[in-house]
Amino acid sequence: MKPILISMVAAAGLMVAGSVLAVDMPAEGQSKCAVCHAIDKKVVGPAWNEVAAKYKGDKDAASKIAANITKGGAFGWKLGIMPAKGMGASDAEIKSLSQFIAGLAAPAKAKAAAPAKGEAKKEKTK
Repeated sequence: MKPILISMVAAAGLMVAGSVLAVDMPAEGQSKCAVCHAIDKKVVGPAWNEVAAKYKGDKDAASKIAANITKGGAFGWKLGIMPAKGMGASDAEIKSLSQFIAGLAAPAKAKAAAPAKGEAKKEKTK
């Protein structure tokens, strides 16, 4: 009985941890962009994580992404041509989504800058 209980608690913990780490596409992205984009994989267009990585460290990333969404194009991805304003997104939706996309690079940057909890930086020994 005890091993079953421990297994159930461990499984519940993993489910909660997985849902905390997952990022959901905003509602306006689901209705306007999800036909061609996903957060973590290529569909017709690039994954939003890839777009975020392309602009990582650029303080103007959100405005550049917004400008590209507004004008449409291929942007060097060689995956097809996005129509201007995607599937009819408003300027407010474009601004919100471009900030969301640019923000996808931030957690990875924060993780890389600091060692994991309980770990110290290891120095090479000779």
